[in-house]
Amino acid sequence: MNLKSHQLVRLDLNNPVFQRRLFNLSKNEQHNILNTLRKSANMAWQQVYVDYGLKWEAILSQKGPGGKKLYSFRIGKGFRGVAHREGLWLRLLSLHPDHDSAYQ
Repeated sequence: MNLKSHQLVRLDLNNPVFQRRLFNLSKNEQHNILNTLRKSANMAWQQVYVDYGLKWEAILSQKGPGGKKLYSFRIGKGFRGVAHREGLWLRLLSLHPDHDSAYQ
């Protein structure tokens, strides 16, 4: 395992699509999502990949910015996030209220 897999995940929440969806949620839904993000920010990448609660999955049907692999993960009760990894950064792209819409 390389050194990067032991370093903590860094979060990029600056995508306007992700922000718009997050800001339009109820306070309780936002709280659940922020708890998951807090948990993720305290994990090494290897932990993210195997954490049962996050259910990290590759999205094989799509490509992200610059052809990067996209991933879906459980980001809160009833929500999945779509993101890509760039070095140590987890770049959040969108937020979905159900599993299937994260893959479209």
